[in-house]
Amino acid sequence: MPKSKATKSRSAKVKKAAAKPSTATSTAARAQDTSLRKHLLDLLSSNNAHVDFEKTLGEFPAHLRGMKPAGLPHSAWQLLEHLRVAQWDIVEFSYDARHISPEFPGGYWPKTDTPPDTAAWDESLASFRRDLKKMEKLVSDPKVDLHAEIPHGHGHTVLREALLLADHNAYHLGQLLILRRLLGAWSG
Repeated sequence: MPKSKATKSRSAKVKKAAAKPSTATSTAARAQDTSLRKHLLDLLSSNNAHVDFEKTLGEFPAHLRGMKPAGLPHSAWQLLEHLRVAQWDIVEFSYDARHISPEFPGGYWPKTDTPPDTAAWDESLASFRRDLKKMEKLVSDPKVDLHAEIPHGHGHTVLREALLLADHNAYHLGQLLILRRLLGAWSG
C-alpha cells in the first residue's frame, strides 16, 4: 500500500531528527564532558581521597630527604624524582609524538638516595608542579577529545593518561606519607 503524503512527511522529519543530534543531547553531552573534566582535575590535584602533594612534600626536612627507614626501599629524594620523571614522561607522551621515554626501569629512578643539594630538590618540586599544570591544561581544554586515541599512542587516550598519572602520583605520595611518618616528620 503506498504511503500517504502525511506519512512520508513524518518519516522524513524522523530521519532528519535522527541524523542531527538534538539540542538536549548536545547539552547533556557537554555537561557530561564538563563533569568528567572537573573530576579528572580534582583527581590530578589530589582534591579527593588522596594525600596532597604540597602537604606531603612541602617543608620536608632537608636532613631526612636521603634517609630510608628500615623496611622501605626508597628515600624521599628517590620517590620525588621518580614521581617527577614518570609524570614528565606521561605528560610529554600525551603532547608529543617525538617524545622518547626513559629506559625502564632505570631511567625513572635517581642513582643516589640523597639529592645533590637543596637546589636539586627545589627544582624537582618545581618541575613536578609545572608538568602537573601542563596535564591539567590538556584535560581542561574542551577542544581536546579525552576519548580519542592519541595518534602515536597505540590505543591510548588523554583520559587514560590522566588517570594513569593520577593513580601513579597517588600511589607514590602515599609511600612518601608513610616514609615521613616512619621518620617522625609527619604531624598531619
